[in-house]
Amino acid sequence: MRSIKFLLHTAAASLFLAAAFAQATQVTGTVTNKTTGKPVVGDTVVLVDVQAGMGEVAHTTTDARGHYALTLPGNSPYLVRVTHQGAGYFIAAPQGGAPGDIPVYDVAAKVDGVFIEADVLEIESDNGQLRVTERYFVHNHSSPPRTEWSPHTFEIVMPADAAVAGAAGQRPTGLPTSVTLDPDGPKGHYAFNFPIQPDDGDKDTLFQLSYTVPYSGGKFTFRPQVSLPTQSVGVLLPKSMTFTAGSGSVFQSVPEDPNVQTYVARNLVPGKALEFTISGTGSMPREAQGAPQQGEAGAPEAGTPGNQPGGGIGAPINTPDPLTKYKWWILGALALLLAAAAAFLLRKPVGAPVAGPAFDASAAPVPAFSSPAAKNTALLSALKEELFALESEKLSGTLKPEEYAEAKAALETVLKRALNRK
Repeated sequence: MRSIKFLLHTAAASLFLAAAFAQATQVTGTVTNKTTGKPVVGDTVVLVDVQAGMGEVAHTTTDARGHYALTLPGNSPYLVRVTHQGAGYFIAAPQGGAPGDIPVYDVAAKVDGVFIEADVLEIESDNGQLRVTERYFVHNHSSPPRTEWSPHTFEIVMPADAAVAGAAGQRPTGLPTSVTLDPDGPKGHYAFNFPIQPDDGDKDTLFQLSYTVPYSGGKFTFRPQVSLPTQSVGVLLPKSMTFTAGSGSVFQSVPEDPNVQTYVARNLVPGKALEFTISGTGSMPREAQGAPQQGEAGAPEAGTPGNQPGGGIGAPINTPDPLTKYKWWILGALALLLAAAAAFLLRKPVGAPVAGPAFDASAAPVPAFSSPAAKNTALLSALKEELFALESEKLSGTLKPEEYAEAKAALETVLKRALNRK
């Protein structure tokens, strides 16, 4: 009798543990259309394995209540992607049974309320060429909120003889993603095939491109063109180079940072002529990168206004640098994240199926890693750098406590896994 009772208890315990294990490996959530405020029915939801070249390991569709359920096949980092009207939306697969709710938006080729807050060009010379990194901070204030997406969502113009080194996009909440620049008309005209989602609080969409142009050290003239209403165009260059505004172009010098020259033109509209010429040679001060400069959030300067979201751009010339809000991105660790995180987390293997028209992680050139160990080292470096940036933002007061806690917990989880595999 005791043996039978023991076996029954053991069987019951086994069933309980099996149920608990199944519960722990389930990802469930609800997909809600934030444009209509209703659950989404019939959208495809995919589980993506980060460590397997972004391979798709599970599929399902949302039911009549917008609900979905996916089973995690292992302990690897996973993403959950839902495709709504052609645009992809991602979240990190939640741990510990947390809900995997995903907001989506209706899609249109053009929506009202999309504008560029800042177009920032960082320019330096390097071995007979100019190296340019350009970043666009794009807002989507559409009401009701909708995603702007089409094969040519965001159009940009570079010098005709520019050689593209790389391009990336970042959603309001997400990692930088390597993307393709598609030719779009005359030479030097390109477009990003990447969705512009509605802002998430003060978080907007970022587009970044890197390119080079031949340069002898004499002069080179840039003629930027904006495709959307633009609050500010900023140019950053070394102290040893010379900046001259073109005819009809109004740039203000912002002498806030002692290590970098900054010039700003404001309130631009598509079709408005903009021109500037640079001459001389020089490199951006590497020792200043990643550290708050005078006037930036976190710098020990009395009386400096806070770095509130949306502040700075458009301020009078004698106020702190109007590009202060962006310098952590411009001079910080974003380049490392774009190179390492995009290459490791979002690189697709040769022959793998394309995830969807709004997400092409393999098109732009990214470093090729020859082994899992090399991939893991790149991920580890990127995560360490991101943790450092996170702590810096906390100290500077630019990150809310709840955002800091959530982001740090997620980063530490992935970092621990990377360390365990190292």
